[in-house]
Amino acid sequence: MSPARSMQAVVMGASAGGWAAFSRILTALPADYALPVAIVLHVHPGQGEDFPLHMAPGRRIPVRPAQDKDPFLPGVAHFAPPDYHLLIEWDKTLSLSADPKVCHSRPSIDVLFESAASVYGPGLLGVLLTGASSDGTNGIKRINELGGLTVVQDPDTAEHPTMPRSAVTHASPWRVLGLDAIAQLLLDLAPKPHPVFPDLESGATPPDRSRP
Repeated sequence: MSPARSMQAVVMGASAGGWAAFSRILTALPADYALPVAIVLHVHPGQGEDFPLHMAPGRRIPVRPAQDKDPFLPGVAHFAPPDYHLLIEWDKTLSLSADPKVCHSRPSIDVLFESAASVYGPGLLGVLLTGASSDGTNGIKRINELGGLTVVQDPDTAEHPTMPRSAVTHASPWRVLGLDAIAQLLLDLAPKPHPVFPDLESGATPPDRSRP
């Protein structure tokens, strides 16, 4: 199912029902996950900026509210703070914006997806989950246009199917999957660490393990 390539970054978006969906995916990622992850969840503007820290108690990957000008770090899930759009800049730093709402939302999934697609192109994986709006559909389209991979939660498995159904109908995502399959895909598409052979570093010939 996976293409023969690794990705460079992951962006994810959800609205209603997103707390549970994100928690299920994030708990599957290791502490040393090799990709940077940026996440938009539609939340009320009055929610505190520390809300991501209470998400997914069993997770191993760090979860941080995004800060303007912070580097987009691998192995960290960066959440858009309430009432700010989250963007990825050309120098692969995070940017926050108080520009007008998109699809009645700030933060907007489309804003994150479209900005990240411009930076990462074919190296971007976009994931759209449960929600009760159409935010994210245009972002999925843009990631597709620039050669990235897009995955949408199967509407039949979503707590609120409107948002994933909009993307499936209008944006032709690469895959439509349940949450566990999405989590596995994030693992499959991350770069794999190269084995280290100390003998090679010292100039010695490694043992021939092909013989009994």
